[in-house]
Amino acid sequence: MVELAPAALGRLRWRCRRGMKELDVLLSRWVDRHAATAAPAESAAFDRLLELQDPELARYLLAGDLATDPDIAALVARLRDSRP
Repeated sequence: MVELAPAALGRLRWRCRRGMKELDVLLSRWVDRHAATAAPAESAAFDRLLELQDPELARYLLAGDLATDPDIAALVARLRDSRP
């Protein structure tokens, strides 16, 4: 587990702001709940997930498409399971 500095956490939250409110909520929720305690591999997968374009993110997080990257697919499953 890597401790995130407040500035790094703020930058990560900023990167979660997308063009779709639904994505903002899902991504920000992961940051709030898991970023401080995530394993380095999961944090790296989240960084790669944030590099994706909004339509691709929406397909994975909202429509249920399966990501080809197994680390991202596992993270997407965790994100989708954390919905209220």
